[in-house]
Amino acid sequence: MAERALWTRARLGRCGPPLDLLTASFDKHVYAPHAHEEYTIGVCVGGSEVIDYRGGHIRTGPGTIVVLDPGEIHTGGPGDTGDGYAYRALYADPALLTEGTLGGLPYFREPLLDDPELTTALRTAHTELSVCPDPLEAESRLPWLLTALARRHSTARPVADRIPGAHAIALTVRDRLADELTTPPSLALLAADLGLSRYQLLRAFRTTLGVPPYAWLAQHRVARARGLLESGLRPAEVAALVGFADQAHLTRWFRRVLGVTPAAYRNSVQDARG
Repeated sequence: MAERALWTRARLGRCGPPLDLLTASFDKHVYAPHAHEEYTIGVCVGGSEVIDYRGGHIRTGPGTIVVLDPGEIHTGGPGDTGDGYAYRALYADPALLTEGTLGGLPYFREPLLDDPELTTALRTAHTELSVCPDPLEAESRLPWLLTALARRHSTARPVADRIPGAHAIALTVRDRLADELTTPPSLALLAADLGLSRYQLLRAFRTTLGVPPYAWLAQHRVARARGLLESGLRPAEVAALVGFADQAHLTRWFRRVLGVTPAAYRNSVQDARG
């Protein structure tokens, strides 16, 4: 297994706090004993790692989640399979795990978790945000998943899920995102304006519109991009005008929504007109 480690810093909202993502694969590397101020959440994607933690050993395998509480000394190194180990990790400020819970900081009695649904969601979000750390996407996805992690597997008690006035809240947020297409406000700011927590805002939006805020905005941007492409503008120009980070970001979402690249769409429209 090739030895590599890539750090990516995502930002939760345009002016929000950072959150670090690590993509790592090691053959022989062994970590020195250390601790983090944040929660360490890792998903094993290959091989096996042995982590010394709380006086015992944690043995990971593909598809498992490991959660290490802040301040806990731990080490990590390859297991005895000879395959090395590969994982995706994120380092989350404790406040990100408390938005949808009660009872103080979540405590994870069992650091090794078997939760296939959450494993897939965390790995997918990590991979996509490492490629394109869009602030609104990071803020829409990561706090939601971290809240789910705390609610399912920690000692924290979940808050009530019913959000009074959810429909009106969702439409207000939707309209703000549409109005500020290229520089959308952070969800934390929108939540504060509405007297809500970010988790409550996300739940109201997802319940009402069926998708998280970043996905709704991306589809709205694609709809705006279609008109600009039809007018003859090039994809690179259009990406900036509708708020995508770059042409690659536009292309990724354009294909998800319409099944073709922006360039192919533009060419087909121009050919039809010709």
